[in-house]
Amino acid sequence: MTIDRPLHSPELLAPAGSWDCAKAAVENGADAIYFGLERFNARMRAHNFTEADLPELMAFLHQRGVKGYVTFNTLIFTEELADAEQYLRSIIAAGVDAAIVQDVGMCRLIRQLSPDFPIHGSTQMTVSNAAGVEFARSIGCNLVVLARECSIAEIEKIQQKTDRALPLEVFVHGALCVAYSGQCLTSESLGGRSANRGECAQACRMPYDLIVDGKPLDLGDRKYLLSPQDLAGLEVLPDLIRTGVTSLKIEGRLKTPEYVAAVTRTYRDAIDHIVQGFEHQVSAAELYTLEMAFSRGLSTGWMNGIDNQRLVHAQFGKSAAFFWVKSAKFMTDATSKSRCGCKRH
Repeated sequence: MTIDRPLHSPELLAPAGSWDCAKAAVENGADAIYFGLERFNARMRAHNFTEADLPELMAFLHQRGVKGYVTFNTLIFTEELADAEQYLRSIIAAGVDAAIVQDVGMCRLIRQLSPDFPIHGSTQMTVSNAAGVEFARSIGCNLVVLARECSIAEIEKIQQKTDRALPLEVFVHGALCVAYSGQCLTSESLGGRSANRGECAQACRMPYDLIVDGKPLDLGDRKYLLSPQDLAGLEVLPDLIRTGVTSLKIEGRLKTPEYVAAVTRTYRDAIDHIVQGFEHQVSAAELYTLEMAFSRGLSTGWMNGIDNQRLVHAQFGKSAAFFWVKSAKFMTDATSKSRCGCKRH
């Protein structure tokens, strides 16, 4: 079955926490990648790139028709302004296609350095309505990454109210933060590591006890009370594309090249299929690929509206595939031992 009218193909934006991830993204159909440098990025635990890497990396991408965006998306302290300015000068000079920025002050600094260097408002700007989009435009942003809490209906409403005056980007796949739009203070409160400075301690992925009227409640296997399932927008991809968003973003700068390759290829094929006019049904093979690449369980996040019980089933703090593989290995070992007959087993 085909879709009646032609659809615009959104950019597919893949994560790159290392050179191998960048190459995996390019080879599997990404239109653009996003990556961080040694400082001022929200994933300091990734391998990341250096200022010295920028010319080679951008040449590698541009020769293949792929764009590269630098994540300059932490909050900046006053004493860091001189270093931040130097980083921005290097980024602009290297021909980077845009900087992804959270700090409003950095938007103003970029505009002082360059009148036209592209600025992408980070999801951590917490833009979730038309007024937020207008504010981002007023401080020089050329694109806004919407908060992940926005539903498809809300995305459509924002598009209508802003008359599509500013391109929008939304996350389509990957980990979800329990804090609104990634504005987590728990990591710093519990462990002294600020998520807004790139040092998230993943407090939401830890097991917790639930105390009711002074007594612990038996949770069974539901210990991870603050750990959302991962986002998988494949099921709602046709509706998401119909909203007219400019870019679909895959989370995962801390993930492996294998994850980047598998997830990017899955969404590349699905996007192309839908844009060509064919109705897309999520296959078991696609789900298996996404689940085994990495998942704490897959859900559509907030795409279809609020459903907290579905979003947080509290069973996994790390990839569910780890438990599946471990269980499969145990069953294989047990079967082998039962058939062997050797007393040593």
